Amino acid sequence: MIERNLLEMPSTDSREHVSTAPLQALERADAPPTRIGRMANELQGSSILRIAAQVRALIAKGEPVVNLTVGDFSPAEFPVPEALVSFISEALHTGETNYPPSTGVPQLRAAVARFYEHRLGLRFGDNGILIAAGARPAIYSTFRVLVDPGDRVVFPVPSWNNFDYCHLVDAQPVTVPCDAASNFLPTADALVQSLRGARMLVLNSPVNPTGSAFDGQALGEICDAVLEENARREAQGWHERPLFVLYDQVYWMLTFGDTRHVHPVGLRPEIAPYTVYVDAISKSFAATGLRVGWVAGPEDVMRGVSNVLGHSGAWAPRAEQIATARLLTDDAVIQRYHADMLRAIRLRLDRLHDHLAAMREAGLPVDVTDATATIYLSARFALKGRRTPDGTVLRDDDGVRAYLLERAGFAAVPFNAFGVRGDTGWFRLSVGAVSLPEIDAVMPRLREAITALSG
Repeated sequence: MIERNLLEMPSTDSREHVSTAPLQALERADAPPTRIGRMANELQGSSILRIAAQVRALIAKGEPVVNLTVGDFSPAEFPVPEALVSFISEALHTGETNYPPSTGVPQLRAAVARFYEHRLGLRFGDNGILIAAGARPAIYSTFRVLVDPGDRVVFPVPSWNNFDYCHLVDAQPVTVPCDAASNFLPTADALVQSLRGARMLVLNSPVNPTGSAFDGQALGEICDAVLEENARREAQGWHERPLFVLYDQVYWMLTFGDTRHVHPVGLRPEIAPYTVYVDAISKSFAATGLRVGWVAGPEDVMRGVSNVLGHSGAWAPRAEQIATARLLTDDAVIQRYHADMLRAIRLRLDRLHDHLAAMREAGLPVDVTDATATIYLSARFALKGRRTPDGTVLRDDDGVRAYLLERAGFAAVPFNAFGVRGDTGWFRLSVGAVSLPEIDAVMPRLREAITALSG
């Protein structure tokens, strides 16, 4: 079974939910103290990685499993750009193997600045961009710098790992549940009541896990709500610190069709003093293992982030930084690579969507969203309460997950691994590690597994 996050999951029948630690996370008064500290003792491991370990075990036994769980790429399906491999090799052979500067090598910081100005219209000063070992240290460091213990952090659910980052800094998570009616995206109306007294709003677009993305109107209205809240605080003499937006745009280059990436400062330039961007080459260049990411924002915030990154040593390897700098300045290489990559991702998402839509049209209890961005598709398997051929009742979404994995070799992650409370039937499907033939092969098994249920 998937273990629940130790921070209580948000209620789907409430627009806002302030989470607290449940009773099972508290030590009995008469129990001896644990050998480790409270924070680590109560911190849960990743449910997604736990599911992935189960999938790997089945594959190791020779079971036919199509792995749609982990947000990663199979190098056989999505190799990194050949030029990037060459650039890394050259850097290694020329001796770029020592410590990089704690802020990142200057040529990469400059390359990111040029890349953002050219592609996104964003301008950052010399001290407005820092390099990190992927997006995770950048996110953690931003939490650590902006959020004090007890501060309120607002974020929509489903979303990725925000509960855990709140736990790490002892913040108070405030969740805003989203559903299929809003394409799993928050609206300004849903968020505005939660922003009063909050310290940070965490947004991600395009979204992990749902594959949806903000449009300009929706995100612009959210930015207006943040600006109005900060105007209120300013009018009161800044007795409250500002409300910041942490904008995770690590999937921004993976959009399809009419979807266009939008971001806060591009829509409302006046929000720049309150916005921190997090990004990486991990997803846009299938380079999850190379660990090159960055964080960009106001220089006073970046000074704090620099100190946290410096003391934690969460630096991207020097050779990979130098290679990434060269990659980001080569528009021709990027254009060729993304032409092939986006086509391959879209083919897989569309194939998966079409199979599931056909099941829906056939009357099976299946639903699926359209593919708009990322490597993810949201699909619903409304199978809770059904009975398996051996008489077992599927009592929750994790039971559904386990049944589809064992019966059909169909491996997916339920949304309750992303902060959704209860059993909605919605799952994240990731196509970064599968081929088109694998998708075609698993679908008859999935259909058979669903039709075999009764009740």
